[in-house]
Amino acid sequence: MPGILDGRVAVVTGAGRGLGREHALELARQGAAVVVNDFGVSLAGDGTGETPAQEVVAEITAAGGRAVANTADVADFAAAGAMVRQAVDTFGGLDILVNNAGFVRDRMLVNTSEEEWDAVIRVHLKGHFALLRHAGAYWRAEAKADRRRAARIINTSSGAGLQGSVGQGAYSAAKAGITALTLVAAQELAPYGVTVNSIAPSARTRMTEGPFAQKMAPPEDGFDTMHPGNVPPVVAWLASEDAGDVTGRTIEIEGGRVCVEDGWRHGATLDLGRRWTAAEAGDHLRTLLSKAATPEPVYGARS
Repeated sequence: MPGILDGRVAVVTGAGRGLGREHALELARQGAAVVVNDFGVSLAGDGTGETPAQEVVAEITAAGGRAVANTADVADFAAAGAMVRQAVDTFGGLDILVNNAGFVRDRMLVNTSEEEWDAVIRVHLKGHFALLRHAGAYWRAEAKADRRRAARIINTSSGAGLQGSVGQGAYSAAKAGITALTLVAAQELAPYGVTVNSIAPSARTRMTEGPFAQKMAPPEDGFDTMHPGNVPPVVAWLASEDAGDVTGRTIEIEGGRVCVEDGWRHGATLDLGRRWTAAEAGDHLRTLLSKAATPEPVYGARS
């Protein structure tokens, strides 16, 4: 049976392990040719000398699929452009970008160093921007040359970016930024036939086995809700031509549960028609807050 991505070409970043690996394998199973990117770093972003991207490529090709490895740093702007060109030169085009690469350097805010903050923001937020920018420019050029492609971008946010996570200030900020970037990109790239969505996955990976070890532990029997293989089928559909009417959305995925997030909306409002005074602001704001939805608890918050 043909896959839902037959004939399409994808770039998947951070695809050597965890969720990225599962994304690359699923997209290949569905018929896509895949550029498998992985810088080969530790959980904290340090070089390891390993070649996980090539290992995933070997697994895909052994199963009869098409794939090529890429070991670039996603936050290197020029290297991100070269990754897009690699897809085009190797497979004749690009249709799908799955931004997944990232690492964590968890610290409470008062213990976070400038270097740790910059490193996390760089790989997650700049890394998403760099690939998105170069792929978007390619698709704009294709559209202007009357070669419009049914292009799809799937970014990776997180529950930490939607609800916050204690001890993960930099990571939460970066992931919230990715969600906002998704909204902007969805509008700006729509004229060129590009959809842009983000996912907020819950899965057992190197990044989650520390802060959420108990929740992420595999069950002794039954459905493993935290297996990273639960997430890619949704990503594959978002990457398909059938999903052309879905854009600017953030979708949370945990086991068999899928939730379309309903954030970034205006809430309770009061317009006095004049400038507020400081003395009256408290009473008016408390009235509005009493009508607003209660924020969901931050992950790791004390009850």
